[in-house]
Amino acid sequence: MTGNSNGTKLDNATLSLLKDGNTSIIISVAYMIITAVNLVGNGLSMWILLFRTSPKTPSIIFMINLTLTDLALGTALPFQIAYQLQGYNWNLGPRMLPLTLIFYTNMYCSILTLTAIGIDRYLGIVRPMLFRQTRERRSIAIISCLLMWGLVLSVLYPLMTTDLTFDIPELGITTCFDVLKTNMLPSMAAWAAFLFSMVFVLFLFPFCVTTFCYVSVIRKLARDSKTVQKERAIRLAFIVLLVFIICFAPNNILLLIHTVLRLFYKKSLYMAYKLTLCFSCLNSCIDPFIYYFASREFRQKLRHIVNLHSQSSADSMKMEHKESIYSTQCPFEGQEREHSKMSLMPQREGM
Repeated sequence: MTGNSNGTKLDNATLSLLKDGNTSIIISVAYMIITAVNLVGNGLSMWILLFRTSPKTPSIIFMINLTLTDLALGTALPFQIAYQLQGYNWNLGPRMLPLTLIFYTNMYCSILTLTAIGIDRYLGIVRPMLFRQTRERRSIAIISCLLMWGLVLSVLYPLMTTDLTFDIPELGITTCFDVLKTNMLPSMAAWAAFLFSMVFVLFLFPFCVTTFCYVSVIRKLARDSKTVQKERAIRLAFIVLLVFIICFAPNNILLLIHTVLRLFYKKSLYMAYKLTLCFSCLNSCIDPFIYYFASREFRQKLRHIVNLHSQSSADSMKMEHKESIYSTQCPFEGQEREHSKMSLMPQREGM
């Protein structure tokens, strides 16, 4: 959550931010850049995933789910930009309030999806004998995506059933999701359960699982013979963990600290929390790069698609053959290929 209120009186940190036009402009410019990169990168990635990638392995399904959440954020950010540039004055009416929840649905669905991809990589590389049937794994992947959304929406249900607007007469504005009333939940126990679900269930536990999975993958690959594919897989695993820490950890840690300070000590870290929200949105821009553009083979295919790299028909056929091999090796795709079983065993750990 981005703020708290004890009824009618705001803390000085919140008032200071709402009055600070320079900070509003800086954050809005950051959101503009994020929106542009998000829509271009994730739009292209979605097109490639849906129409240029086959078969739809479990990791591809998870990546489609991740891209959908990123695109949803990209379409909602312009409304947040307009809101901030108008001095934190929400004039779109209550029907548009669900747009503000996309910040949290994106962040937590992204976290859970990254965890699911990590588990899929762990099973495919460290425990390859489990869930060997491709169709079974696809069904599990689809059900997992539905459960992710169900869990996130269940945790955020109090925000979905609450009037998130807050009138500030002294500033002549009506905020949206920047000030939450203490009576939004019936008791401190309910607030504790709400915070625990957001910070520990939707962030800390998935982070620990993701870390375990990728550390296990790195250790497994490090013990094998060194190849370019395996080195790339290790680098990508490190990048995923780094993005997880940079984009998600600051916001969730400050969420917990800020809310505790506001509820019990009438203090606030609102300015810092607001800035970390930009970092959580930044993940939506990085996802296409760390999962797709880190691959040399994918870049070649991308250049071919957008006609930035001319090739002869023979070179194109060779590249497509190389891509088909790569798709069984990518560390973020399932290794079970129905049409190339002969190449599975020697390549299932590589990239």
